[in-house]
Amino acid sequence: MPRYWMALCLLALAACKIVENPEPAAEGSAPAATTDEARMAAKAEELWAPQVLPFVAQNATDIAQLRAALEGGPDAASSFGFRPPGEGSPWNFIAKGEGMVVAEDRTSRAAKLELDTDGDGAGDVTVQLGPVMRGTALRDSLGFLVFTDYRDQIEFAKLGRALNDKAHAALDVPETLTGRRVAFSGPFTIRSRGEAILLTPVTLEVR
Repeated sequence: MPRYWMALCLLALAACKIVENPEPAAEGSAPAATTDEARMAAKAEELWAPQVLPFVAQNATDIAQLRAALEGGPDAASSFGFRPPGEGSPWNFIAKGEGMVVAEDRTSRAAKLELDTDGDGAGDVTVQLGPVMRGTALRDSLGFLVFTDYRDQIEFAKLGRALNDKAHAALDVPETLTGRRVAFSGPFTIRSRGEAILLTPVTLEVR
C-alpha cells in the first residue's frame, strides 16, 4: 500500500470517537424529584429520636403545675411556654403526667382519649391518637425549629403535619383503654384562659 494511503487511514482512525452505548437499565434511571411531603417526612424521622424526644423530656412541666399557672391565662404561664415569633402567635406548653382514661373515641380518624389527671372523675386533658392530629403544637413547641430555616410557610406547614404523623406512628396502645391509667408527655396550644387542653402525645405509656 502506498505510504500516502496508509497516512490517510491513520488520520481517519484518529478522528473517530468511541461512544459507549448505555446499558438498557441505566436509561431513564435519573431519580424522580422528591416531593415536599416526602422531604418533610424524612426530616421528622431524622429529628425524632435525637432531638424531639430529648427536648420534650427536658422541657415538660407537670400537668398540675401547668394547670395552676394557666388559671391566670396563657401569658401568666409564659415562663413554661414557647411562642413562635409573630404577632398573635399562641403559647405552646409541654406537659407530662398521669391520668385515668375516662372516655375514648376510637372510631374517628381524629381518635382521642379523655384523661382525668386530678382525680375528680372528669376528663381534663384530651390526648390525640390520630391518625389525624389537629394543630401544630408539636412543631411550635420545639424551640430548635426556626421558620426561616425553611423555604416558605407551605413547607413549614408540611413539617408540622409530618411531625404529627410521626407522633401517631410512634404510638403503641391497646384497642381499649377506658379505666386504665396512662403516663403521657407532649405539647398543647392555649390561646385564651379556660381553653380545654388538646395534647399531642410524644410519649404515651399504659400503666
